[in-house]
Amino acid sequence: MSEETKAKLILQDGSEYIGTSFGYQESIAGEMVFNTAMTGYPESLTDPSYKGQILVSTFPLIGNYGVPGDMQEDELFRFYESDKIQVSAFIVSDYTEAYSHWNASLSLGDWMKQHKIPGIYGVDTRALTKKLREQGSMLAKIVFEDQVPEWKDPNLENLVSQVSVSEKIVYGKGKHKVLLLDCGVKNNIIRCLLKRDTTVIRVPHDYDFTKEDYDGLFISNGPGDPKQNVKAIANLKSAFSKDTPIMGICLGTQLMALAAGADTYKLKYGHRSHNQPVVLKNSKRCFITSQNHGYAINMDSLPEEWQPLFVNANDNTCEGIKHISKPFFASQFHPEASSGPTDTEFLFDDFIQMIEDYKSQKQ
Repeated sequence: MSEETKAKLILQDGSEYIGTSFGYQESIAGEMVFNTAMTGYPESLTDPSYKGQILVSTFPLIGNYGVPGDMQEDELFRFYESDKIQVSAFIVSDYTEAYSHWNASLSLGDWMKQHKIPGIYGVDTRALTKKLREQGSMLAKIVFEDQVPEWKDPNLENLVSQVSVSEKIVYGKGKHKVLLLDCGVKNNIIRCLLKRDTTVIRVPHDYDFTKEDYDGLFISNGPGDPKQNVKAIANLKSAFSKDTPIMGICLGTQLMALAAGADTYKLKYGHRSHNQPVVLKNSKRCFITSQNHGYAINMDSLPEEWQPLFVNANDNTCEGIKHISKPFFASQFHPEASSGPTDTEFLFDDFIQMIEDYKSQKQ
């Protein structure tokens, strides 16, 4: 590695930590959150749901398998969840420049420098995580030399507008036409839909899709406070008046809940890991899921025609909702799980089955 450059991590509570730079050297501010996953940092760093956040990895060693190349498939990056790194900065305990993996093309540090994303190592990430668990997610800054940025709370911004596409994009030529409302969609969601014989029509977050012709509506994941997405919520209310199947993931679940008349709230430190257990309501079935969200649905606020579909086994928070009579459902976790467990990918099959049933009823 080149000559070490020190950087200071300053937290909103006034505490400070000194680390060593391994990414781009630029002062940055954002909301600090932690992820407990052991693998999958290329996927996590490119997940649009992390927009505006400084990510702390609890796994001690990061960088040992480098990052993959930029191979594309179906006009999407094969090994990344978007076209760029989305986190504001990355904090790890121990970073290694030496990597080894059949699919690696460069080091994590070099990749972050290309995308102008700061990263520091040598920080006590265990202490940071304990602080976040006790006090909740908090604002933070990474400071190089005397370039001290202003505090920045990304939750006050419409982050979805920063990660959504600006115009309609069509993928595939399958028999089922799925309209995807892009609030910061992960590439693997599109991949999971395409391999189920669909044509995916990806539209911007504020696009008026109410006059579009489609067989199913999909509301994607994304960053920030769901209540910022006023246009999407209004359009969803209109969609609920029809019987066309709807599926949501992560932020999409919260937007569906808000459109239904329920309320959402900010979790203390969120769910960001590969090992969140969720229980299917009215059953003894438990699934291990990949999650990345800082907001949740208030189950007590769900209207009568809606009910919880999954509940978190750790903290009893809402992990999914469904309509009691119409083909509408959503999961707070990521059934496409890139990276993470794929135990719940069958939910995509359930969505396609709803579309097939809907189309047969129309004939």
